Amino acid sequence: MTKSPSKPARPEPASAPGPQALPGAPATDVAMLEQALLTLFAPWVRGLDLRVLRADAGDIELALPITAMHVHGGGVVCGQTLMSAADTAMVLAMMTRLGGFKPMTTVQLQTSFLRPVPGHSGGNVQIKAHVLRLGRSLAFGEVHLHAPDGSLAAHVTTTYALL
Repeated sequence: MTKSPSKPARPEPASAPGPQALPGAPATDVAMLEQALLTLFAPWVRGLDLRVLRADAGDIELALPITAMHVHGGGVVCGQTLMSAADTAMVLAMMTRLGGFKPMTTVQLQTSFLRPVPGHSGGNVQIKAHVLRLGRSLAFGEVHLHAPDGSLAAHVTTTYALL
């Protein structure tokens, strides 16, 4: 009997730029997610100064410091800041399910503003993002944004295309 020649090793697929979970490392590594905030997002998103408080598979909790930069003339945190923070939180929540960064794009970001967040309140907006479903090409999520007093300020539903 003759032995068939062994197949050449298949090359590894190219990985996306930015932080990746290390082999065997949990995707809920807060340091990896903090690094993603510094390297994956546009400079103005970094200016939100989001902080990862907690991460589990499919769930993340962030803090958004309330600063004058995020307060509009009406004296409340502007909706653009809250929507940007929600969108960013969901990308990080998906990273905890995907094992690291994978290219994706926002398809839908539906935001219901339930109450204003006072701009003079100091403290942080608490952001909790949860992946509802992660498919092969689409992902769905939900985000709650709470004012410093704990009240629900905004509810967001999201859809992303995985590229």
